[in-house]
Amino acid sequence: MAARNKKASKKKAARKKPAKPGAARKRLTPAATQRGLQSGEITLDLSSAEVAPLAAEVVAVGGAPIGGYREPLSGRPMLLASLPIKSVEPTPFQRDLSPTHTKRLAKKIEESGSFLDPLIVVRGADGRLWTPNGRHRLAAAKLLGLRQITALVSPDETLAFKILALNTEKAHNLKDRSLEVIRMAQELAKRHKRAKESDFANEFEAPELLTLGLVYQEQGRFAGGAYSPFLKKVDRFSDRSLTVSLRERAGWASRLLAIDVRAKQIIEGLKERGFRSPYLRNYVVARINPVRFVRPKKGESGPVMPIGAALTRMAASAKKLDVAKIRESEVALVAAASGGSN
Repeated sequence: MAARNKKASKKKAARKKPAKPGAARKRLTPAATQRGLQSGEITLDLSSAEVAPLAAEVVAVGGAPIGGYREPLSGRPMLLASLPIKSVEPTPFQRDLSPTHTKRLAKKIEESGSFLDPLIVVRGADGRLWTPNGRHRLAAAKLLGLRQITALVSPDETLAFKILALNTEKAHNLKDRSLEVIRMAQELAKRHKRAKESDFANEFEAPELLTLGLVYQEQGRFAGGAYSPFLKKVDRFSDRSLTVSLRERAGWASRLLAIDVRAKQIIEGLKERGFRSPYLRNYVVARINPVRFVRPKKGESGPVMPIGAALTRMAASAKKLDVAKIRESEVALVAAASGGSN
């Protein structure tokens, strides 16, 4: 009997699949050491020199200071306040408003009966009050007819240019991110005439977003996702001033748009031949990409090719590409490599 049970146990163990490496659920491990302020260090009196000027500005626009506190990580002063809707506006470089998202948000706020999430507000240009992360909540409040809106007011104006990485209100697609980054760069170029583009690498997140942002400003329906892999390999932050680098990028954007015009002609030619794949654009852009198979050398972070030279080669490849010689099987390969996503 014991032998039979032992044999059955071996069979059961054999049927169990071996655990794959990394198959165990990943867990978030809290930091071993704590940091930041203690509860007794956070509260600030409204008459405190750290928040009194902010409180005075809030009163001046018709608002009401509610309380002062130190932000628990850095210790910077913040002011909780109620502000008139008309006194707050979104940063001019923020992503475009989505009417659909705003209406849905307003409906949910109405259903809940509470407007709970305060806006983050900073001083903007000419003393105005800007919200770098609450465009849709502000618009929803206007739809609901609210007189006042709750805000966390910060004296740190640079927060307006750091909010992109913290914004989880609505997922940014490539177009949203690119437009927000280029608007931010254009505003910073006005404020900091001599600042280098590379000084704001953290704020801009990725260099190709600057170039794509300029393209999207010219052509809102540009298929940036198809060109992003190409730009990632050749686009880098510049050590020139923002003003100069943005002029240079404007030239790259114009060249990229010209290449896309030719790409559209090739796509139309393929459609006339009966090609119906949703991956035609991906195929064409991959085919004319001069750095598609070029990999950076170990330990090197620079571009695999200067972007100007890469655009020249890309334009030449697009011009020479013969639609009559393209086979459907080639398009199918690109579709497979795309992993089923357009």
